[in-house]
Amino acid sequence: MSTVRFFQYTPSGDGKSTFEQLLNIFMQLLTYTNGDAGEALSWLNELDRQYRLTNEQYGMGDFIDDLKKNGYLDENPVNGEFKITGKSEQTIRKKSLEEIFGKLKKSKPGQHLTRKNGQGDEPNADRRPFQFGDALHQIDFTDSIRQAQINHGVDSFSLAEDDLQIREQDFATQTSTVLMIDISHSMILYGEDRITPAKKVAMALSELITTRYPKDTLDIVVFGNDAWSIEIKDLPYLQVGPYHTNTVAGLELAMDILRRRKNNNKQIFMITDGKPTCLKIGGKYYKNSFGLDRKVVNRCINLAAQCKKLKIPITTFMIASDPYLQSFVQEFTETNQGKAFFATLDKLGSFIFRDFESGKRKTVY
Repeated sequence: MSTVRFFQYTPSGDGKSTFEQLLNIFMQLLTYTNGDAGEALSWLNELDRQYRLTNEQYGMGDFIDDLKKNGYLDENPVNGEFKITGKSEQTIRKKSLEEIFGKLKKSKPGQHLTRKNGQGDEPNADRRPFQFGDALHQIDFTDSIRQAQINHGVDSFSLAEDDLQIREQDFATQTSTVLMIDISHSMILYGEDRITPAKKVAMALSELITTRYPKDTLDIVVFGNDAWSIEIKDLPYLQVGPYHTNTVAGLELAMDILRRRKNNNKQIFMITDGKPTCLKIGGKYYKNSFGLDRKVVNRCINLAAQCKKLKIPITTFMIASDPYLQSFVQEFTETNQGKAFFATLDKLGSFIFRDFESGKRKTVY
């Protein structure tokens, strides 16, 4: 008689080593600590104390040594301060992309498919006669030989220019995108962290564009009382400040950036959770946090109209549910003929990527 013995189940970690499991947690913590390696390690130590992430064979000291050996962490020899490296910054972007959009493979340049035929990367089922200027690689020799047999017969077979058939391809265009991120104080008000999901989306979007759309451009603009550009590598360290929301400054900077881009297709993605409350007039700030100030709102609406004339659609991702704010976003979106999404924090990434990938012209309220 056979017997069955039961043991306590121990998760295997999907075949990952202890280092790989701890690395995943460490990268997540770095996003919440704004790239502060020391604070992230302190949090990890506390998690280890509570949940026993390490064991006698592999401890936190071993993990820190492996971080340094593998190029994820630098230690200041003078004060012992830890700092993440460029490899860590790229890993955080990759982890964000995998978390929000799944694993993607690098593809050919362009790849934003349109409904037009052209010199693209994706062949389709359409065929047409050869024209002067067509590239040799576009010739479909199978169809060309078949056409020659129809035109000249099998017995007197010959292949002439009139017999050549061209394989049509879908035109793959390029896009210049500016991602605007609100870093005003309201992004961490009321006990809700809105800046971390926004950073994750920005890091994932940057990784998506650099791997899947290498000919596209992505610029990142942050706005509070003022607006300024940041580099992709700066995203993990992004923090909110004691700022009001100068949406006008952000839009003006985004438009200025896109004017200098040579791509015909341009767009602005704006992540914000609050109403515009600030303008800079001359050297002074005009601020009003109570309700919707028409002086501020009208400047925003005027810029939306200017973007429409420049054929720059604005997609607004509003992390708020107040009716009067929704009304402002609706007016702003209708003026620009862009799109608006009222997204919860957990759905923000899927909304942005679905919109970026599809390129469909529709407004969702």
